[in-house]
Amino acid sequence: MRGIQAIGKAHLLVPEQAPHRIVFANEKGGTGKSTTAVHVAVALAYRGARVVAIDLDPRQRTMARYLENRQDTAQRRQIDLPTARCEVYEGDVEELEELVAKIGVGADYVIFDTPGRDDPLARHAATEADTLVTPMNDSFVDFDLIGQVEGETFKVKRLSFYAELIWEARIKRSRATIEEKRREMDWVVVRNRTGHIEARNMARIEQALTELSKRVGFRVAQGLSERVIYRELFPSGLTLLDKGHLGELGTSHLVARQELRSLVQSLGLPEFMPSQPRLELA
Repeated sequence: MRGIQAIGKAHLLVPEQAPHRIVFANEKGGTGKSTTAVHVAVALAYRGARVVAIDLDPRQRTMARYLENRQDTAQRRQIDLPTARCEVYEGDVEELEELVAKIGVGADYVIFDTPGRDDPLARHAATEADTLVTPMNDSFVDFDLIGQVEGETFKVKRLSFYAELIWEARIKRSRATIEEKRREMDWVVVRNRTGHIEARNMARIEQALTELSKRVGFRVAQGLSERVIYRELFPSGLTLLDKGHLGELGTSHLVARQELRSLVQSLGLPEFMPSQPRLELA
């Protein structure tokens, strides 16, 4: 065992043989899934965690390309940039689990980035997640992925196919938690904002999310408010956490960095005893 690491007043134990699976999944594209996945991976690496990543979108390869750009920048500038090893996967479910078993040896976290569409591998990864992160833009177009609302009252009238899938997976996991001593699945819906949204509409979405969260058991976390900043960093593979390598930062960058820190904290990921000194996200 790696031991016990304090998180405030709580103590969580992470067994050596079971890296924590974090899956970023949403059947709709354009929600900031890959951007958030990369930044969470780098944030954990900065803490001294051993992080591996699996990109399940072999056509887009957004996460893999971001981390490749990061490695190129580190080599070109001759600087140390904490990062994650990334594999792009295209195959069947059985071989995916073989890959996880192989690259997960000695890892603390395995992060999955899934395509923004219905996909068998994405469904499998989501149902096997220890922490499932579903980013969504603050709109009822995105909300429709997890639930449908009445046109007049905005009350939730039914779950979506995706929410039912995760609900059934969590019931199955609850049995395995007892029988196989597996972790319970923690589902976090992350609200990203792509611009200025009318306050009444934001309140309606918040009300609908609160109602639905009580029915299917997910948590709601605040996400990223302006993703243009993150997209600008893609060619270099740098992140807002790479203090000292970004040059002069404007106020918007500093605000975005704090949002990111808050998001990582709100995910409530288990800690561990790092094998090397921790690097603080100052």
